[in-house]
Amino acid sequence: MSTHAKRERLLLADLLESAGPEAPTLCEGWRTRDLAAHVVVRERRADAAGGILFKPLADRLERVQAEFAAKPYEELIQLIRTGPPKFSPFSLKQVDEASNAVEFYVHAEDVRRAQPDWTPRPLDPVFSDSLWSRLERTARLLGRKLPVGVVLRRPDGQTVVAHRGTPVVTVTGEPGELLMFAFGRQDAASVDLAGDQEAVEKLHGAKQIGI
Repeated sequence: MSTHAKRERLLLADLLESAGPEAPTLCEGWRTRDLAAHVVVRERRADAAGGILFKPLADRLERVQAEFAAKPYEELIQLIRTGPPKFSPFSLKQVDEASNAVEFYVHAEDVRRAQPDWTPRPLDPVFSDSLWSRLERTARLLGRKLPVGVVLRRPDGQTVVAHRGTPVVTVTGEPGELLMFAFGRQDAASVDLAGDQEAVEKLHGAKQIGI
């Protein structure tokens, strides 16, 4: 049975291939070539990928990622499409789903939404619920440095607190849109913000959203 992570992986590969190596993305400073290299390094170079979260390894990550970005673009796309090697933890279906469904969804949207003619992509209810479950588990981590209190809310009324504090801003949207917002893509997320106007402006312009 196909998993959400596998589906989003193939979609991301297709989008990167169609866009070409020099297309813009929502990742600041990255073209599609850089994003493709990031995805490959994350799955295939554990010795460098730790730099994504741990600053002491950031220089090594930057060097290794630059090396991969210099490879033929078609090779990077094929490495993404075929997935990680057998010795990688990401090759396990459960690990792949837990670690990559959100990762690939966000990066696929990074490519799609950087284009001027992008349109919303409807998500099936099962995938939306899966994204919401992930958001419930990670909201506090993603929102730990926010300058105001933040509550994330689905249209059906389900909520999760991303950051405790006052004043409080309530961010309402579908799970996929809330994830884009929580991962720092505020300008590209289709959400409604409600609360004190000054707090809303602070939140919308915050640089501390996401990991």
